[in-house]
Amino acid sequence: QVQLVESGGGWVQVGGSLRLSCAASGNIFSINTMDWHRQAPGKERELVARRYSGGSTSYAGFVKGRFTISRDNAKNTLYLQMNSLKPEDTAMYYCAALRAGIGTPDYWGQGTQVTVSS
Repeated sequence: QVQLVESGGGWVQVGGSLRLSCAASGNIFSINTMDWHRQAPGKERELVARRYSGGSTSYAGFVKGRFTISRDNAKNTLYLQMNSLKPEDTAMYYCAALRAGIGTPDYWGQGTQVTVSS
């Protein structure tokens, strides 16, 4: 089993920045890919960014150029640097981990709320 704990969410004004963290523990050697997802009220959960075990990354079009996903293997921590935040970025942000390289996550964190206010 893998446990994921997010932190770093909060309230920020339009154009501001936040950095989310996701601390992984447990059987972390089983993890290949790690993601950030988000879910806004009344909407489906969506993939924001993905980091593969080899270091390559992919982003949803709506955050490309503004968000950066990174991973510190020594600290077993995944990050999401979010810049130029917009009101539509308001959502609960979830960290997720996959045993496989692609597909549906096997493990989820509890989420951290991000609110962008104009």
